[in-house]
Amino acid sequence: MIDTHTHIYEPEFDQDRDDVIKHAVESGVDKFLLPNINEESIPRMKALAERYPQYCHTMIGLHPEDVHADWQDVLDRIWDQVQNPIAVGEVGLDFYWDDTYRKEQLDAFEYQICKSMEMDLPLVIHMRNAEPQLLDAMERHKSDALRGIFHCFGGSRESARLMMRYEGFVFGIGGVVTFKNSRLAQTLADAVPLDRIVMETDAPYLAPVPHRGHRNEPSFLPFVADKLAQIYNVSITEIDNTTSSTARRLFSI
Repeated sequence: MIDTHTHIYEPEFDQDRDDVIKHAVESGVDKFLLPNINEESIPRMKALAERYPQYCHTMIGLHPEDVHADWQDVLDRIWDQVQNPIAVGEVGLDFYWDDTYRKEQLDAFEYQICKSMEMDLPLVIHMRNAEPQLLDAMERHKSDALRGIFHCFGGSRESARLMMRYEGFVFGIGGVVTFKNSRLAQTLADAVPLDRIVMETDAPYLAPVPHRGHRNEPSFLPFVADKLAQIYNVSITEIDNTTSSTARRLFSI
């Protein structure tokens, strides 16, 4: 299995990171794709990838919650710090807590869209309370070169159908799909075919049931696979094979 979005380089794993990776591999998860967050996260992310080059692959990008007035200077500094990234991410728009830098977020997002196409890399998109603005920005750059993941998708059927129009994009599905009150399972069944899905944990966040409320980690990915197998009425092996094939094709790994 491939965890297409995990932050296991973060301090939450400083005490047991090696064990976390060992347990994940024992659980069948053998690839960890690492999205960058900001300038400070790069050394930690790179150190992990250098320690486990057979398992870990790095991205480069500036998370929307870390976009401020100096976003261009920050991007200028970080862009060459990751060699051979597999994607531009984690990028996007987030107006949930604070939209002080709404314009800067939009400008930084569009800049990174262009960068991803220039480098022929997929785009890993974070979106919260900003769907219309984000899709408008994507529409301005829509082309065959634009591809990637709608990370942590949890939207409605209508949102899924709008996003399905971007044929180069797939949906990142994680622990939320296992939550009792989540409508995501029905949305997927109604609007998203299995070959447009990849699995992710977003560790240490959003742990699936039965670990909800605790630190998430890649070894919990099989709980997501099990739920997807129920939704699509297929075996866990088919979920693994299909989602892993999609991830390998998208990220060229």
